[in-house]
Amino acid sequence: MTQDRRMTVRSTPDRRRSEPGGPRRAPLVSVVIPAMNEELNLPHVFGALPAGLHEVVLVDGGSVDNTVAVARQLRPDVVVVRQTRTGKGNALASGFAACTGDAIVMIDADGSTDPAEINRFVEALINGAEFAKGSRFGEGGHSHDITPLRRAGNMGLNMFVNRLFGTKFTDLCYGYNAFWRRAVPVMDLPSTELPAPADGRKLWGDGFEIETLINIRVAASGMRVREVSSIEHLRIHGMSNLNTFRDGARVLRTILSEYRRRGAMRRTEALVRAVESDKVVPVLAVPGGKWYGTVDALLTAETQMPRAS
Repeated sequence: MTQDRRMTVRSTPDRRRSEPGGPRRAPLVSVVIPAMNEELNLPHVFGALPAGLHEVVLVDGGSVDNTVAVARQLRPDVVVVRQTRTGKGNALASGFAACTGDAIVMIDADGSTDPAEINRFVEALINGAEFAKGSRFGEGGHSHDITPLRRAGNMGLNMFVNRLFGTKFTDLCYGYNAFWRRAVPVMDLPSTELPAPADGRKLWGDGFEIETLINIRVAASGMRVREVSSIEHLRIHGMSNLNTFRDGARVLRTILSEYRRRGAMRRTEALVRAVESDKVVPVLAVPGGKWYGTVDALLTAETQMPRAS
C-alpha cells in the first residue's frame, strides 16, 4: 500500500543477519529520489531501476505537476515523502529518514544518473566499502552534462578538499552515492523537524552543498570510501535548478566551514582526553586518612612516602 510518510527516525535492526551458519543474504536496498516537477522524466528513471529493490522512496519537493501521480502509476509500491523544507539537502535528509533498507542509494529524478549503475554501487558496499562515492572523472567515468566552467570549478574545489582533508577524491560535486543506512548519523544532517527560516532562506545543508557536506563528513569520520565510476547523462526534460556561481559559492563555504568544524572537534576531543588523564581521585594514603590528587601525583607521592622499618 502506498502512503505518505512524515519524518520519524527508525531504529530498524541490521536485517542482513541470517541464521547462524546460514548463507548471508543480499542487503535490502532503498533508493531515494528527490523530485520536483519531474513527471516527464520519471518513466525513464523508474523504467531503468533494477529488479529486486527493497523500496523506492520518492521525495516530493512541492511539485505542481503530476510527479506524485505518475510515480504511483509507474510503481504502485512507491513510498512518497513530502520534504519538510526546501532544497535538495532537506529532500535527501527527509528521504533517508524514511528508509528501512540496509543500504541507501541516492539518485536524481531528471535522468542524469543512470539507475542501471545501482548494482555496481551496492557491490562496492558488499565488498567492504561503507560509502560508495560516484565519480564522473575517475577511470571509466564521464559526464555528458557538465559545462567547461563547471568542470574547472569542480576540479579546483576537489583539489582544495583533497589538500585540506587528505582525501583522494576525483569528483567532489556529484550526487550519485550509496552507503549503509547506519552511516546516516555520521552525516549529521540538519534535522527535518526544524522549521524553515522566516526570511525564506535555506538552512545550511539544505541546498546543493549537500553532496559536498556528505562527502567531507563521511571521509573525515574515517569510514571506508570507495569511488565508483559513473556516467552522467543530460537531463531528459526540463531545466536544472543548479546555479553555477551561487551554488559554487555555497560549496566553497561548505569546505571552509567543514574544515573549521573538524578543527573544533579535534580540539574538543583533545580537551576531553586531557581532562580524563588529569582526573582528581580520592586515594587512601595512610591508615585512617584520605589523600586526594591526580593519578600522576599519586604515583609520585607513593615513591616519596617513608617506608616502615
